[in-house]
Amino acid sequence: MPTYQELLAQKAELEKQIEAARKQELADAIAKIKSLMAQYGITLADLGGKAPAKPASTKGSKVPPKYRNPATGETWTGRGRQPKWVEQALASGKKLEDLAV
Repeated sequence: MPTYQELLAQKAELEKQIEAARKQELADAIAKIKSLMAQYGITLADLGGKAPAKPASTKGSKVPPKYRNPATGETWTGRGRQPKWVEQALASGKKLEDLAV
């Protein structure tokens, strides 16, 4: 029975072989595609060669403030929980439109 260290060494060797095989198959596929494109006169434009669209992510993006506290100048983007000054202003009868920037 092989030892733990021998098995780890075998695993590392297999991972190298897997990566080499993947790179070779990828290179072969690209060469075949280029050959077919040349044979039939196909261009990237014919294939709709646009870069894949990145998914829209709003996480972590900065947004301009929508509301401002007239007394202190504090701002709020309108996202997330309302700040205390907004809650107090609404409780006193003001509307969000009154605090709009």
